[in-house]
Amino acid sequence: MKIAVLKERGAGETRVAATPETVKKFIGLGNEVAVENGAGDHASIPDAAFAEVGAGVGDLAATVKDADIVLGIQAPEVGLLKGAKPGAWVAALYDPFQNGALIEAYAKAGLEALSMEFMPRITRAQSMDVLSSQSNLAGYKAVLAAADAYGRAFPMMMTAAGTVQAARAFIMGVGVAGLQAIATARRLGAQVSATDVRSATKEQIQSLGAKAIFVENVAGIEGEGSGGYATEMSDEYKTAQAELVSSHIAKQDIVITTALIPGRAAPRLITDAQIASMKPGSVIFDLAVAQGGNVEGSVADQTVVKHGVKIIGFSNTPAHLAADASALFARNHFNFLSAFWDKEAGRPVLDEEIGAAIRLTQGGAVVNERVLG
Repeated sequence: MKIAVLKERGAGETRVAATPETVKKFIGLGNEVAVENGAGDHASIPDAAFAEVGAGVGDLAATVKDADIVLGIQAPEVGLLKGAKPGAWVAALYDPFQNGALIEAYAKAGLEALSMEFMPRITRAQSMDVLSSQSNLAGYKAVLAAADAYGRAFPMMMTAAGTVQAARAFIMGVGVAGLQAIATARRLGAQVSATDVRSATKEQIQSLGAKAIFVENVAGIEGEGSGGYATEMSDEYKTAQAELVSSHIAKQDIVITTALIPGRAAPRLITDAQIASMKPGSVIFDLAVAQGGNVEGSVADQTVVKHGVKIIGFSNTPAHLAADASALFARNHFNFLSAFWDKEAGRPVLDEEIGAAIRLTQGGAVVNERVLG
């Protein structure tokens, strides 16, 4: 089989879908691997590094020609895939609920689109879960960016000139990104608290040494949806949560928001009035800014100052850690395809559970129930 790795063309996208490590492993399975010129430049992987492990390195046309599988970070436009074999697999991020036209174009072109963000959150698919691997890095980077924008130190410092008080950091949303943000803020010496709509996360917060801030005795606190994602809360819960957050947030120096609900705009967690209650010089990092934002007034890739508070957020946070983000994403790709490798067929053969979950198009049609329904 021929596996093609294209250069990413999305604005601000620095990652690459394969590394020399994973290319070598794919070749070890008996595949030909072709990498487009410059694909790894932004991730500090020169073309020579791919060539050294046996990949063919060339222009777009040569890379795509007769490809059976195309690996990407962001799904490439269909026009870039001319020359791939009929029915070729394209495994990448599609943002399926927002990119209906792209998915229809894949179906029309006879390509099989495999949405890596639809990978089910089950035990055997953990090593294939790109959302988790990238969110982990995003949570880490959010704290570093907030620390850089903050005009004071994070840890308590005892000096001859006096004591510098530790920063207070509040993490809103305790999924993969939130847990990493807690751990990172703690390592930097901040006093950390966190909240989530899922009651099961309280023990996770406390296990990392942070203070859990939770609404008690209000219907809807469980907040656990399918696949481990949060769901919409009851109006009663939302009101109680807003009151609790408002009283707590006024005392914070750093706030990191991470809340996302698949297929919907990011929920609003912080209002302008709550921002106004914070101390001047405080920093909010909105990890959901690209999906509409958790924070009122946040703008992707811009620093917005409201009431003396800096509000920041990146449209593509993992891309700010290109080398590590690429390494993890590439391993997710390899773990996915190698787990289903059929030696007799000489190619991966997906099972029904994962295949049905991630396959968007097949046989010239859109086939994914989540997209259709």
